[in-house]
Amino acid sequence: MATILDGTSRTFSEYLLLPNLTSKATAVDRIDLRADVARYRKGEEPCPLRINLPMASAIMQAVSHDGMAIALAREGGLSFLFASQSVESQVEMVRRVKNYKAGFVTSDSNLTPEHSLADVLALKKRTGHSTIAITGDGTPNGTLLGIVTSRDYRVSRTPMDAKVGSFMTPFDHLVYAYEGIGLSEANDLIWDRKINQLPVITRDRRLVGMVFRKDYDEHKENPDELLDADKRLMTGAGINTRDYAVRVPALLDAGADVLCIDSSDGFTEWQAETLQWIRKTYGSEVKVSGGNIVDAEGFRYLVDAGADFVKVGIGGGSICITREQKGIGRGQASAVLEVAAARDAYFKETGIYVPICSDGGIVYDYHMTLALAMGADFLMLGRYFARFDESPTRRLMVNGSYVKEYWGEGSNRARNWQRYDDGGEGGRMAFEEGVDSYVPYAGKLKDNLDATVSKVRATLVSCGASSLAELRERARLTVVSSTSIVEGGAHDVILKESERRS
Repeated sequence: MATILDGTSRTFSEYLLLPNLTSKATAVDRIDLRADVARYRKGEEPCPLRINLPMASAIMQAVSHDGMAIALAREGGLSFLFASQSVESQVEMVRRVKNYKAGFVTSDSNLTPEHSLADVLALKKRTGHSTIAITGDGTPNGTLLGIVTSRDYRVSRTPMDAKVGSFMTPFDHLVYAYEGIGLSEANDLIWDRKINQLPVITRDRRLVGMVFRKDYDEHKENPDELLDADKRLMTGAGINTRDYAVRVPALLDAGADVLCIDSSDGFTEWQAETLQWIRKTYGSEVKVSGGNIVDAEGFRYLVDAGADFVKVGIGGGSICITREQKGIGRGQASAVLEVAAARDAYFKETGIYVPICSDGGIVYDYHMTLALAMGADFLMLGRYFARFDESPTRRLMVNGSYVKEYWGEGSNRARNWQRYDDGGEGGRMAFEEGVDSYVPYAGKLKDNLDATVSKVRATLVSCGASSLAELRERARLTVVSSTSIVEGGAHDVILKESERRS
């Protein structure tokens, strides 16, 4: 006879937080939302990998490409670039994120003096960058001969076939610095000389990189940017249990900061083999997670196999139909609560803390704080981020409203059979575990994220917590009835206008 667990499988909407004493020490501007993303041993804090905002974008084609990774990292969060693409394509995404902002940026827009204005415009359209380094061989590390910016030509007057050498700013008119200059000194030079970019070269004039004024300005506007030791934006990347021996080395070589096995069900021998291969090949240096799981047994299995963090949740995503297709899953609140308890027990037993990531089940912003209070170290979000300009999907007008396309990795559209691999021949999906849909268009990521984070901070204040660790320790939760849920919203009034809650 099957084992039947005690208790009900519950969702976030079935809980509310009770307020604790709000003290002066828990003012909104003092809230610390940093979150651990990799295992560490007690006494060896801080965690070797920490994010400044407890949010990650999901490993999905419709959510996480390099554009989303850049935008989210600039706000302090982390993206996991989707794995359902070729190794080469995913590697290029990683490189674009890592090269986007490094203080000293490797030039990705380069031509020779023999190229034409038409080539300049084509390169600008492809990269989005208006500053082009002109080198002897057209490579990022060739001999610097000049620079072209939009101020060096006028499309209405300069012939399309005009040689770059005829209108570029030549080397002897440039302000430049030699290799070895510090970033602070480089920024001072940019400001003192009133320039927008500073080429950095070797003593024999070979281009090393560029420092841009806009990077300094943007960093001041985004103090919580998630940066690595070399001042580059950080990004994660998804992997699967099929081609990891090829994909993992390539992603690491490109600079990926953390990896995550992408699967709807992580309690499998294939995930254990993937984790063990990474540990045998790279030791503890490479940070990699396993998942998804929904109970203590699954958590312990992946931790013992070497997972740095464990992803929790099966069937709770808005586009996921695993539960109705296979009858497998668990209410997200119940899953997080049990796995968080297992994590704490493991920490008490071994002295090793393994973070957990809640993936799925978030409908409203307050659900995020509930998940964090229940024990999640950070959250993985799909639908939330799919709505923004920075997601890779098309914005469309449907029935008079703007929407963004959003499909699950388990849909036929994603063609991601590796994610649902059961060890068979593979190469196809016998049935779908995700749908192809739309989500309401919401605008820019930053505008929406700022509002969401304000709500999270305010809730921590009401709970008397100044950090996520304190929230997990002090939070008090109550189960709510269906009538109580109705009472919690606007009721018994005539609303002046219909408002969409996010």
